[in-house]
Amino acid sequence: MATSISSMRGAEDLAGYIARNYRGRVVEVGVGYYSQVAGLLAAQGLQVTLTDREERLVAGLKVEKDDIFSPRLELYRGAELIYSIRPPLEMQLAMGDLAVKVGADVLVRPLMDEVAVLPGFYRRLVNWREASFFLFIRDPSHDRDSSSRSRNPSNSRRRGLHLKKY
Repeated sequence: MATSISSMRGAEDLAGYIARNYRGRVVEVGVGYYSQVAGLLAAQGLQVTLTDREERLVAGLKVEKDDIFSPRLELYRGAELIYSIRPPLEMQLAMGDLAVKVGADVLVRPLMDEVAVLPGFYRRLVNWREASFFLFIRDPSHDRDSSSRSRNPSNSRRRGLHLKKY
């Protein structure tokens, strides 16, 4: 059984960006056997939930069994960010649908240029030191869930809420 894959370029910078801009809970979707970013986030004090198709331990971190296409909402409620490393387009779309329901932003580190357009989100390409990724910030005018958490406007502007909406 594999325990981890080799280090990803920019993993420390990706974790640093997330830790700098989010507090509390974050969820990594489709972790596979690569837990470097999650481990770095946990070490910086964030509560990290990992999900994948099978429950297991990866590098000492518990992975919750979940299907992003039929998610267990209790795993995601209260999370400020749902992120994934190298997810296919269909997973990105499912993450966007889920993020609207729970009031979270979405971060995607694509393998190449496979990046979804998520309705109701502002999309921003972020180049943060050695890490490049797409950040999707919810457009408050598209909120469908009245129980969604309110967003701190200063944090939203810092993360890019003022950018183009898709």
